[in-house]
Amino acid sequence: MDTHQLVATIRKEVGKAAESLRRSDKVPAVLYGHGIKNINLFVDYKSFESLYRKARGSSLIDLQIGGHKTVKVLIQEIQRDPVSDKFIHADFHQVKMTEKIIADINLVYIGESEAVKQKGGILVKGASLVKVETLPQDLIPEVEVDLSLLKTFDDIIRVKDLKFPPGITVKDRAEAVIVSIQPPRTEAEIEALEEKVEEAVADVEKSGEKEGGEEGEGEEEDKATEDKESGNKPSDDGKEKKSKEK
Repeated sequence: MDTHQLVATIRKEVGKAAESLRRSDKVPAVLYGHGIKNINLFVDYKSFESLYRKARGSSLIDLQIGGHKTVKVLIQEIQRDPVSDKFIHADFHQVKMTEKIIADINLVYIGESEAVKQKGGILVKGASLVKVETLPQDLIPEVEVDLSLLKTFDDIIRVKDLKFPPGITVKDRAEAVIVSIQPPRTEAEIEALEEKVEEAVADVEKSGEKEGGEEGEGEEEDKATEDKESGNKPSDDGKEKKSKEK
């Protein structure tokens, strides 16, 4: 399999110093693995960004540390800024070429489904990765999912249908659905859906009117209470006043 290269520098300062690295277009990182001590590193942002587009988590990387030591690693995990979506941290997992590893392989969808193109079906993807166990040298970056196999609404591609080279053991459930086709909605279903939306809108409007009426009644009750407490007797213009003269 292809191996990618990346240069890393050891960093001694952690914590708040990481923000200074990010402002300098660097990505703070950590290297760890079975039987080795964790090492704090940083890598060039643009170099890492370019590599991640190609390698992601399923390709081996020759990580050169401090300009001399090179180790085989996988990108185990990345963190992104929730606002800018920029990389803010990376975890590298050092592997031993003689020990099997658990890794995620990317699914790449190819071809075109007849059920979608000619019958108006809706493509429903159930996964973007598949988990496997293999020796590092047998790891592949991706596996293809051929959508041309989906000719009817009943056709389904499951994990067990994927093709892997020798040496790779799939860990995901064999019957798990990778991709399927959903039939288009009928006119009756669309009308029923529109009616439900209209009913929901009407219920909301009715609820708003009810709340408004209750609020008005509450205001009148509050006014009556205020008059009673202040000693002001509510006017009663509808009743005739009794004559004081006898």
